[in-house]
Amino acid sequence: MIKTPKLKKIKGYPWHEVKQSTLHGTGVFALKDIPAGTRIMEYGGKRITAEQADALFPVNPDDPFHTFFFSLQNGNVIDGGQAGNDARWINHSCNPNCETQESKKGKRVFIYALRDIQKGEELFYDYCLSIEGRLTQKRKQEYRCLCGSPQCRGTMLALKK
Repeated sequence: MIKTPKLKKIKGYPWHEVKQSTLHGTGVFALKDIPAGTRIMEYGGKRITAEQADALFPVNPDDPFHTFFFSLQNGNVIDGGQAGNDARWINHSCNPNCETQESKKGKRVFIYALRDIQKGEELFYDYCLSIEGRLTQKRKQEYRCLCGSPQCRGTMLALKK
């Protein structure tokens, strides 16, 4: 987890808008300047078990590696595809300007600004996806990253160190 600056309690919701991304499909963009450390929004959706998420997967057979699932440390999943909010549209980047943080009880996830974000800038966090089994080139391509940053690792999957 990336260390964030001291969190600021700044009013100003909403901080964002949803629109077409030049990177990938739909994206979330800063509606105004967002100071580093700002809690931008919560990742919303129905809470389900990992087993329920597995039963729903793939959500779209034509695009089986795209979901709105957010895995929690307690093993449960937030399904942003059911009762989700705008946070589900935040795209992945290997060089993110945001990060996710779970609440102390592990039931909620919030999106925070890692640095000052300028009005109009797209919001990104590193998905750090994990899968069971061997991390093959084929699996990396199934979760191919499109961020294009100099730090791009080529996949949205978390690489083993």
